[in-house]
Amino acid sequence: MIGDRRVCYADCVWQGVVAIEENVRVALDTYRMAFRAPAIAARAVPGQFLMIRLAGSVDPLLARPLALYDTLPDPDGRPQGLAVVYRVVGKMTRLLAQAPVGQRLEIWGPLGNGFPATPAAHLIMVAGGIGQTPFLALAREFLGQRTYGQPPRLVPRAARVTLCYGVKSREYLACEQDFRQAGVEVLVSTEDGSVGHHGMVTELIEPLVKQTGTTCRIVCCGPEPMMAAAADIARKLSVPCQVSLETPMACGIGICFSCVAKLRDKSGTWDYRRVCVEGPVFDAQDVQFD
Repeated sequence: MIGDRRVCYADCVWQGVVAIEENVRVALDTYRMAFRAPAIAARAVPGQFLMIRLAGSVDPLLARPLALYDTLPDPDGRPQGLAVVYRVVGKMTRLLAQAPVGQRLEIWGPLGNGFPATPAAHLIMVAGGIGQTPFLALAREFLGQRTYGQPPRLVPRAARVTLCYGVKSREYLACEQDFRQAGVEVLVSTEDGSVGHHGMVTELIEPLVKQTGTTCRIVCCGPEPMMAAAADIARKLSVPCQVSLETPMACGIGICFSCVAKLRDKSGTWDYRRVCVEGPVFDAQDVQFD
């Protein structure tokens, strides 16, 4: 917060034009993009996102929300750049995949509220599809490798960080080695059995929790049915769980109300919350999944 203002409010974000410095394929239909944006990199925390569109173009007109993958430090360790990972699913992401180094983008951020810096002896990150993208920075933070935010968040180091990563098949695995190199335990699940566990990624959760007990914490991002299943497992095992919703957005700053989700408020009744401002991270037990 800045006074009584959330750091993701429109009058607190940075907006400008940047040039692509890297745009490489990392898996089937999946790319990692990097660019210099020190004003955002200095303040961003794991779980936040930014809005991106092609500069000087009105087709597509609306920007797309992309999660922070990680900040990129300069030789002195100061965050100067940003990396995002995206999958080609429509016109905008198809154009991004074709964009060369030097292509100019209009961006604004950091947006949304990230994952809370709540201590956990064992952080279990559950990702489905492209849902691993918010977790590399979070893992590095909990492993004591980097700090994020301004002022920097101070998070007690976790004894163990595990990524449960589920995809349709082997060719969709993206940036798996980035997590392993960071010291994260990676458990892979594929629907077709081409690598790792043959089945749903949520089937990996309960055995991990039983190893660690209630000192663990679950964070989850991916398709809504997967997150709903993870939330049910966490509830059954009495383990805290946060989910990062992937609701489509138009503005990213809370004006258009196109990204509302149904959540339980403090009184126990249901209400709607803007995912771009009040989220995208929510307590899993407060979310009403369809």
